[in-house]
Amino acid sequence: MHNPHTMAKAQHEVRDVLGESRSVITNSELGELHYMRMIIKEALRLHPPGPLIPCMAREDCTVKGYDIPKGTNVYINIFAISRDPRYWINPEEFMPERFENNNVNYKGAYFQFIPFRAGRRQCPGIQFSSSITEMALANLFYHFH
Repeated sequence: MHNPHTMAKAQHEVRDVLGESRSVITNSELGELHYMRMIIKEALRLHPPGPLIPCMAREDCTVKGYDIPKGTNVYINIFAISRDPRYWINPEEFMPERFENNNVNYKGAYFQFIPFRAGRRQCPGIQFSSSITEMALANLFYHFH
């Protein structure tokens, strides 16, 4: 295991919120698991579900001195952005605490963290996938010894 301290901290948080001898986790309890959410964000930062976002230029444009003609396929490299040291301290390191005191979320307003794309073409299943991931991870943390 690469991060036993992180796992122990998450298990402690889950068990504090749920108490002892529980078998079912509710959605309201998921809202109290802040550290676990930071772990999920950090995992998505390091391992985005789609490391490249394909786009097509709707019109001729120039980006950083490069002319991009209308109809050109362009790929946004989320993998590289999420590991860029200009945006992240120690970008190769797994540090959930980097999300502790900031407003970075999945909505795409912070372009250094866009695991589900951004804007009108954002993944429509963000809420569903987030809920399922949180529920599964909370159960694993609670029941894993």
